[in-house]
Amino acid sequence: MTELDFSCVGVRADGYAAGPTLVFRLRITAAEQARVHALALRVQLRIEPARRRYGTAEGDRLGVLFGERSRWGGTLHPIEFAQVALTVPGFTAETEVDLVVPCTYDMDIASSRYFHALGDGEVPLLMLFSGTAFTGPGGFRVEPVPWHKEAAYRMPVTVWREMVEQHFPGCGWLRLPREAMDALLAYRARHALPSWEATMRALLATAEPGTAADRVLGVPGERTGRSDRTGPTEERVR
Repeated sequence: MTELDFSCVGVRADGYAAGPTLVFRLRITAAEQARVHALALRVQLRIEPARRRYGTAEGDRLGVLFGERSRWGGTLHPIEFAQVALTVPGFTAETEVDLVVPCTYDMDIASSRYFHALGDGEVPLLMLFSGTAFTGPGGFRVEPVPWHKEAAYRMPVTVWREMVEQHFPGCGWLRLPREAMDALLAYRARHALPSWEATMRALLATAEPGTAADRVLGVPGERTGRSDRTGPTEERVR
């Protein structure tokens, strides 16, 4: 069998993609200058959270994923990030190709929560390879890509943030059930609120007046964006 080795030599945010996308640069090496006609690869990317240290603020934000820090010895399990298929054109000895990975900023997804919790530094990733190799100096033979083939890579957190900022500049993203979205749409229309930001500020100010959330968002009662048609508090939140 042809011995293949894989490594990741870089990553960038795709500024021209329709949605959040990372592009990893893979280097593939065939031993003894072997000829590879094509590779049909399957690549699983997963986060290895136990392979880095976390500051106090990061640890607090990661509590929703891993629980109390005292339990992390048993809870810092790998998190699946993505699974991607890749067809590699023919090469001899060595080649480099782009692995395009569509991403999400959905905060219900564990990987997105993990990335969002990090302040700086690097994300410890592990790429697991499988698939089929078409090799041979003349004609070709079909060989499996062994399941034990893998490559570790430490992705800078800044690359993830750059990708998110390209598509959600200065914003977060929240997924809601359809019933909740319909209720928010009705609330916004009923009170003639000009934006989703104004809608959320109005709800926060109504539910918890005078809290830290009000101070951070700047939502004193007279600035919530509610129209003069707003009724009593009970009517506003019903």
